[in-house]
Amino acid sequence: MDYLQRLSTEPAVLVQVAATSGSAPREPGAWMLVFARDQAGTVGGGQVEWDCLRQARQQLAQAVAGGRAAPWRHRVALGPGLGQCCGGSMELVFEPVGAADMARLRDRLPARRRPLALFGGGHVGQAIVRAVRDLPFDLTWIDSRDEIFPPALQAGVCCEHSDPVHRAVDHLAPGSLVLVMSFSHAEDLDIVARCLDRRRSAQDLPFVGLIGSRTKWAVFRRRLRERGYPDDELDGITCPIGLPGIRGKEPAVIAAGVAAQLLMTA
Repeated sequence: MDYLQRLSTEPAVLVQVAATSGSAPREPGAWMLVFARDQAGTVGGGQVEWDCLRQARQQLAQAVAGGRAAPWRHRVALGPGLGQCCGGSMELVFEPVGAADMARLRDRLPARRRPLALFGGGHVGQAIVRAVRDLPFDLTWIDSRDEIFPPALQAGVCCEHSDPVHRAVDHLAPGSLVLVMSFSHAEDLDIVARCLDRRRSAQDLPFVGLIGSRTKWAVFRRRLRERGYPDDELDGITCPIGLPGIRGKEPAVIAAGVAAQLLMTA
């Protein structure tokens, strides 16, 4: 949370959407932390956000000389007069914050994030890590190979070496979305089987997606059925993964379709 750490040395104004009526660009609870030169988060963009930035930075400039102001509220109608055609209204709360507020804001500000487990550090796996960088997922990246993960990792990615790799399924956070794309079909099969086992006992993996063609899944389905998994359990595995209308086998294209599918699932 770099934006919160900055509060230790730099004041800001927290802008939150308190209420909306009609059509509005963001929902109640959406927030934006405004610093003197930049921001974290958004309350909807466009003219309404520009006006919020103006008010917040005006207060920050005044605070340098006159101290910290009390919170204030601002109601805005999103009509033609503001240059936005949403047609609804928003009530926004402005709250000056600083170092003393860091602890209480840690639980208050983070957006809802879904746990995502990615098995496989290959080209497609790396592309997916890049694709979900700014999306609301907490990513655990898992592989059985040593030194497979790139040395420079983006913030928010937890890397885990697991050998055998399928044992990591037992320790995934409840509610995890799972993507399976290891370097070997044997590993993929074991990971999927372990996910099916966990679903039997806990029913807490709402999405398990396997990279590959329909032919690959037909082979996997037969082998899993031979291991004793019935068709109704196998029907819960998604293969191929990604939105059907997105074509192309380049890693970045696959990653875009998978990221969109995960957002629809989440």
